[in-house]
Amino acid sequence: MAATPPNPAASAPRRKVSRHRGEGQWAQGHFTPLNGNEQFKKDDDGLNVRTRIETIYSQRGFDSIDPTDLRGRMRWWGLYTQRKPGIDGGKTAVLEPEELDDEYFMLRVRIDGGRLTTRQLRVIGEVSQEFARGTADITDRQNIQLHWVRIEDVPEIWRRLEEVGLSTTEACGDTPRAILGSPVAGIAEDEIVDGTPAIEEIHRRVIGNPAYSNLPRKFKTAVSGSPLLDVAHEINDVAFVGVEHPEHGPGFDLWVGGGLSTNPKIGVRLGAWVPLAEVADVHEGVISIFRDYGYRRLRNRARLKFLVADWGAEKFRQVLEDEYLKRKLIDGPAPAQPVERWRDHVGVHRQRDGRFYVGFAPRVGRVDGTTLAKIAEVAEAHGSGRVRTTAEQKMIVLDVEEAQVESLSSALDALGLTVSPSPFRRGTMACTGIEFCKLAIVETKARGSALIDELERRLPEFDEPLTINLNGCPNACARIQVADIGLKGQLVLDEDGNQVEGYQVHLGGALGLEAGFGRKVRGLKVTSRELADYIERVLRRYLAERTDGERFAAWASRASEEALS
Repeated sequence: MAATPPNPAASAPRRKVSRHRGEGQWAQGHFTPLNGNEQFKKDDDGLNVRTRIETIYSQRGFDSIDPTDLRGRMRWWGLYTQRKPGIDGGKTAVLEPEELDDEYFMLRVRIDGGRLTTRQLRVIGEVSQEFARGTADITDRQNIQLHWVRIEDVPEIWRRLEEVGLSTTEACGDTPRAILGSPVAGIAEDEIVDGTPAIEEIHRRVIGNPAYSNLPRKFKTAVSGSPLLDVAHEINDVAFVGVEHPEHGPGFDLWVGGGLSTNPKIGVRLGAWVPLAEVADVHEGVISIFRDYGYRRLRNRARLKFLVADWGAEKFRQVLEDEYLKRKLIDGPAPAQPVERWRDHVGVHRQRDGRFYVGFAPRVGRVDGTTLAKIAEVAEAHGSGRVRTTAEQKMIVLDVEEAQVESLSSALDALGLTVSPSPFRRGTMACTGIEFCKLAIVETKARGSALIDELERRLPEFDEPLTINLNGCPNACARIQVADIGLKGQLVLDEDGNQVEGYQVHLGGALGLEAGFGRKVRGLKVTSRELADYIERVLRRYLAERTDGERFAAWASRASEEALS
């Protein structure tokens, strides 16, 4: 599919212009910006801010940055201002943006498909140590985030990253974000189809392309041919899931309209089978529908999931085929239910070439620059030049000879990166939290790490797959609604009536072909201090009441409110 010109009027299908402003859909002739975000995007493409960063802001310092660039367009290059230290969660929704802004930035390094060479990983580690006070977090979208970045250092950071083939282009903003991909694409013994060529072609066509740099909101893509369904396809705007067609062979099942935040929706199947060679065409069609028909009036209704919910799968497929692809898609089967209950690739696994990949679990995705450099060193010392990040905040070393597996595992363990983690270490994720995020209300990373230690001490024999996801606010960056135990940060009252950090609890969420959102028990909120007590109590009840082979999510969906309290 040819790239569409960036001019909104030229890029949208021609429609009779209505006098009613509607939802601000370009395809309906509504090009007048209906909010401040749409206005600044119309005034100047976010991609253009790079020149100002390099020639003005990095030379003159933080105070020279135009406010619209600072809180808007700089996101197109992976930059967010971080939270000023010392501002408690009670002030998050009260203070103006300029009062929350620190003079330092979070910088998100885009890692499509989680694919890294050891050289690239080492450079990220070096950048972290030199320019980001050693910070580094692996996200649940396979990226790596740095903090404490000064605007003066950004051009040099870009130079170093781009020298080894990395980028921060459109890592944030109303853009096509990093493309999730199976971290074991091309090497897994059980892989249905390798989605790597599709990820590369999608990236080539849409990333940094002005035709797709002004979307109604962010746009998330996932491509995986793994039978483990390892990229959270159900909660992406568009996802391509590996399936075997009975007549046409391996390809992808097409899903659209997933997303979480404050109005979560599971994506829907369009019932279409897409061969590998056509994935980029179909992706371009879906992202073009979002650009042209997406709702631009209200930011809280601007994700693709709202359009899909209003149209339904049948109409969405019809518009995709008739207006964008100009051909019909082939009907196809749904993916099979995964056999494995863990989908993070942690542990030692044989590759299709006879070598092994070794997955390990950092604590809640938090590492540091020194550790990243050491991981690269350890991988290379054991014959590997490739590593991967996962959609579960984990990492993998690829291409390890059998004779090197034990030694590599020991070396990773020595770095505190265990290859055989407890279910609590393996299954706990956390967003950035109040330490750096301007939207957060409570602490998450340190809380999650301490929770792991406490649960390992209290329940040393617990060996069931379990996900515990901590989020610092309602926006669900850590997928609280689809965790076994999802914890949404908020201020709560303790037993003495004092307002303290705590969490609203979601229980029994899941991804996979039994995807669903967690159950909220009426009035159930837990203070941070009581968190370990509460989780221990619920898990002991689960162990006592479960049926043979029953998952925690299934038990939580049928348990009494008393058992979950």
